[in-house]
Amino acid sequence: MSYGNGQIENGKQSMSNRSLLVTGGAGFIGANFIHYWSKKYPNDFIVILDALTYAGNKRSLDAVLDSGRIHFVQGDICNEGLVADLLSRHNICTIVHFAAESHVDRSITGPDAFIETNILGTYSLLKAAKAFWLDQPLSQGAPERQHRFHHVSTDEVYGTLGPTDPAFTEQTAYAPNSPYSASKAASDHLVRAYHHTYGLNVTTSNCSNNYGPYHFPEKLIPLIITNVLQEKPLPVYGDGKQVRDWLYVEDHARGIDLVLSKGRVGENYNIGGHNEWQNIDIVQLVCGLMDQKFTDDTTLIERFPQAVSAANGTSASLITYVEDRAGHDRRYAIDATKTKLELGYSPQESFESGIRKTVAWYLENDNWWRPLL
Repeated sequence: MSYGNGQIENGKQSMSNRSLLVTGGAGFIGANFIHYWSKKYPNDFIVILDALTYAGNKRSLDAVLDSGRIHFVQGDICNEGLVADLLSRHNICTIVHFAAESHVDRSITGPDAFIETNILGTYSLLKAAKAFWLDQPLSQGAPERQHRFHHVSTDEVYGTLGPTDPAFTEQTAYAPNSPYSASKAASDHLVRAYHHTYGLNVTTSNCSNNYGPYHFPEKLIPLIITNVLQEKPLPVYGDGKQVRDWLYVEDHARGIDLVLSKGRVGENYNIGGHNEWQNIDIVQLVCGLMDQKFTDDTTLIERFPQAVSAANGTSASLITYVEDRAGHDRRYAIDATKTKLELGYSPQESFESGIRKTVAWYLENDNWWRPLL
């Protein structure tokens, strides 16, 4: 089955009846992007390709998979033949590439999967995209095959900042410090090379730390929420004063939308929340919100009987300082001025509103996160 091909005018993606391939669409950011996109563009057809490794959860897509406009495929982005078949069969005009191994701790203890997925997987996608979009001969009189390859990256490729250093811009030199960030940096360079060498229409976005619904419980904010609900220690690396720039995940999806619709081919765009917090302050904030939730709704202790500290208003007593992560970057901060000026981007959620939504979502959706533990 083939669907309508979106158009690109002056290097910018139009908003009409596209077929998209979204890799990693069952992961945290990918799933939220699918929810956002299918609601905003209900006539677009989306093919989701996800290997369903530990952080991929098809249940995150339950609300949209029966729409008739979304096709889910369990498979590996390293399978170039599978990718080529999906591009051709569904006449894909846009690839949004989320699929990646993304947990820094796991990259330190087991970097092989990061090299394979993040570097070789991206290379496989680029080869298949080039073969379908650029190398296949078109029938006489057929219009040029329009396309966009959008690569989703991270601020971690830029390395670390001192307390008073200016935030990362798109001109900041890459200086990755973990196997994870090094693998993402390599994939960024491959995407750039396929544009400059072969003429593939690409864009790349580098985002700050995301938070929100469907976040795998090993990451900081969902870990704190779910550990409070189970009366477990709240681990904080080192002194807890590492600084991160936090972005509500739907604001990230909105930023990618703007890059696809207005972004210049071959360009990188930083997507950030203008929202720097120390890790320990985040943990204490979430503890306070959890305590308040249990105060406001006394029935919560019936649903979460282990959450004794939250019921007593003392969640912060669970904070436990642990040995710092090897090579732990001290500070990340995104300067999204270019994205704001060129694309009109700014986050719509404040951190206060976004974190309240996130806490409420985990309290209401324990049937989603409990099986993951």
